[in-house]
Amino acid sequence: MNKKRIASLFLMPLLSLPVHADNHRSPAPSGAEVYFISPAEGSTVSNPVKVQFGLKGMGVAPAGVEKENTGHHHLLIDTDPASLDMNQPLPATDLVRHFGGGQTEVELTLPAGDHSLQLLLGNFMHVPNAQPVMSNKITIHVK
Repeated sequence: MNKKRIASLFLMPLLSLPVHADNHRSPAPSGAEVYFISPAEGSTVSNPVKVQFGLKGMGVAPAGVEKENTGHHHLLIDTDPASLDMNQPLPATDLVRHFGGGQTEVELTLPAGDHSLQLLLGNFMHVPNAQPVMSNKITIHVK
Protein backbone atom coordinates (compact mmCIF):
# COMPACT_ATOMS: atom_id res chain seq x y z
CA MET A 1 0.00 0.00 0.00
CA ASN A 2 1.50 3.38 -0.93
CA LYS A 3 2.05 6.25 1.53
CA LYS A 4 -0.75 8.42 0.09
CA ARG A 5 -3.25 5.58 0.50
CA ILE A 6 -2.13 4.95 4.09
CA ALA A 7 -2.35 8.68 4.89
CA SER A 8 -5.86 8.87 3.43
CA LEU A 9 -7.00 6.04 5.72
CA PHE A 10 -5.98 8.11 8.76
CA LEU A 11 -7.41 11.37 7.43
CA MET A 12 -10.79 10.11 6.15
CA PRO A 13 -12.42 9.92 9.61
CA LEU A 14 -11.43 13.56 10.16
CA LEU A 15 -13.21 14.81 7.04
CA SER A 16 -16.63 14.46 8.67
CA LEU A 17 -15.60 16.41 11.78
CA PRO A 18 -16.59 20.06 12.29
CA VAL A 19 -14.21 22.72 11.00
CA HIS A 20 -14.12 24.60 14.32
CA ALA A 21 -12.72 22.55 17.17
CA ASP A 22 -13.23 25.14 19.94
CA ASN A 23 -15.59 22.86 21.87
CA HIS A 24 -13.54 19.71 21.34
CA ARG A 25 -10.86 20.12 24.00
CA SER A 26 -11.06 16.85 25.87
CA PRO A 27 -10.35 16.73 29.59
CA ALA A 28 -7.18 14.95 30.68
CA PRO A 29 -7.12 12.73 33.74
CA SER A 30 -5.23 14.09 36.72
CA GLY A 31 -1.62 12.93 36.67
CA ALA A 32 -1.53 12.15 32.93
CA GLU A 33 1.93 12.67 31.53
CA VAL A 34 3.78 12.30 28.25
CA TYR A 35 7.56 11.93 28.23
CA PHE A 36 10.58 10.91 26.18
CA ILE A 37 11.89 7.39 26.58
CA SER A 38 14.76 8.37 24.29
CA PRO A 39 16.78 10.38 23.52
CA ALA A 40 17.72 11.76 26.91
CA GLU A 41 18.05 15.48 27.65
CA GLY A 42 21.43 16.75 26.47
CA SER A 43 22.22 13.69 24.33
CA THR A 44 24.54 13.89 21.35
CA VAL A 45 23.02 11.78 18.58
CA SER A 46 23.57 10.87 14.93
CA ASN A 47 21.05 10.64 12.11
CA PRO A 48 18.67 8.99 11.91
CA VAL A 49 17.58 10.08 15.38
CA LYS A 50 15.32 7.51 17.05
CA VAL A 51 12.73 9.22 19.25
CA GLN A 52 10.55 7.09 21.54
CA PHE A 53 7.46 8.46 23.29
CA GLY A 54 6.04 7.42 26.64
CA LEU A 55 2.56 8.05 28.07
CA LYS A 56 1.32 7.53 31.62
CA GLY A 57 -2.26 7.79 32.89
CA MET A 58 -3.87 7.73 29.42
CA GLY A 59 -4.05 5.45 26.40
CA VAL A 60 -2.96 5.94 22.81
CA ALA A 61 -5.66 5.91 20.13
CA PRO A 62 -5.42 6.89 16.46
CA ALA A 63 -6.72 10.23 15.21
CA GLY A 64 -10.43 10.05 14.43
CA VAL A 65 -11.12 7.56 17.25
CA GLU A 66 -13.02 9.37 20.00
CA LYS A 67 -12.46 7.45 23.22
CA GLU A 68 -12.26 8.93 26.71
CA ASN A 69 -8.79 9.35 28.23
CA THR A 70 -6.93 8.65 24.99
CA GLY A 71 -4.97 10.71 22.52
CA HIS A 72 -2.09 10.54 20.10
CA HIS A 73 1.37 12.05 20.04
CA HIS A 74 2.58 15.23 18.36
CA LEU A 75 6.28 16.04 18.31
CA LEU A 76 7.26 19.71 18.42
CA ILE A 77 10.68 20.27 16.89
CA ASP A 78 12.29 23.65 17.62
CA THR A 79 8.78 24.99 18.29
CA ASP A 80 7.50 27.07 21.19
CA PRO A 81 4.12 25.65 22.25
CA ALA A 82 3.00 29.21 23.08
CA SER A 83 3.01 29.86 19.31
CA LEU A 84 0.25 27.24 18.82
CA ASP A 85 -3.51 27.81 19.12
CA MET A 86 -4.43 25.17 21.69
CA ASN A 87 -8.13 25.54 20.82
CA GLN A 88 -7.66 24.33 17.25
CA PRO A 89 -6.23 21.19 15.64
CA LEU A 90 -2.45 21.33 15.69
CA PRO A 91 -0.95 22.23 12.31
CA ALA A 92 0.88 19.49 10.43
CA THR A 93 4.30 20.86 9.49
CA ASP A 94 7.92 19.72 9.43
CA LEU A 95 8.20 21.20 12.95
CA VAL A 96 4.88 19.89 14.32
CA ARG A 97 4.87 16.20 13.47
CA HIS A 98 1.63 14.20 13.84
CA PHE A 99 1.47 10.56 14.86
CA GLY A 100 -2.22 10.06 14.21
CA GLY A 101 -1.80 6.37 13.59
CA GLY A 102 -1.00 5.88 17.26
CA GLN A 103 2.76 5.56 16.69
CA THR A 104 4.99 5.73 19.74
CA GLU A 105 8.34 6.22 18.03
CA VAL A 106 9.92 7.73 14.94
CA GLU A 107 13.28 7.98 13.22
CA LEU A 108 14.05 11.58 12.20
CA THR A 109 16.73 13.15 10.10
CA LEU A 110 17.64 16.50 11.60
CA PRO A 111 20.27 19.04 10.52
CA ALA A 112 23.49 19.06 12.53
CA GLY A 113 23.33 21.26 15.62
CA ASP A 114 21.15 21.74 18.67
CA HIS A 115 17.41 21.03 18.52
CA SER A 116 14.61 21.19 21.05
CA LEU A 117 12.02 18.42 21.18
CA GLN A 118 8.73 18.41 23.07
CA LEU A 119 5.74 16.06 23.03
CA LEU A 120 2.15 17.28 23.09
CA LEU A 121 -0.79 14.92 23.23
CA GLY A 122 -3.76 15.62 20.96
CA ASN A 123 -7.26 14.18 21.07
CA PHE A 124 -9.13 12.46 18.24
CA MET A 125 -9.22 15.78 16.34
CA HIS A 126 -5.53 16.72 16.95
CA VAL A 127 -6.65 19.29 19.54
CA PRO A 128 -4.62 19.46 22.78
CA ASN A 129 -6.45 18.53 25.97
CA ALA A 130 -8.17 21.18 28.07
CA GLN A 131 -5.26 20.71 30.48
CA PRO A 132 -2.49 20.16 27.89
CA VAL A 133 -0.57 16.92 28.37
CA MET A 134 2.90 18.10 27.38
CA SER A 135 6.39 16.77 28.09
CA ASN A 136 9.32 18.74 29.35
CA LYS A 137 11.26 20.27 26.49
CA ILE A 138 14.56 18.50 25.86
CA THR A 139 17.55 19.66 23.87
CA ILE A 140 19.66 17.27 21.82
CA HIS A 141 22.76 17.82 19.74
CA VAL A 142 22.88 16.19 16.29
CA LYS A 143 26.44 15.63 15.01
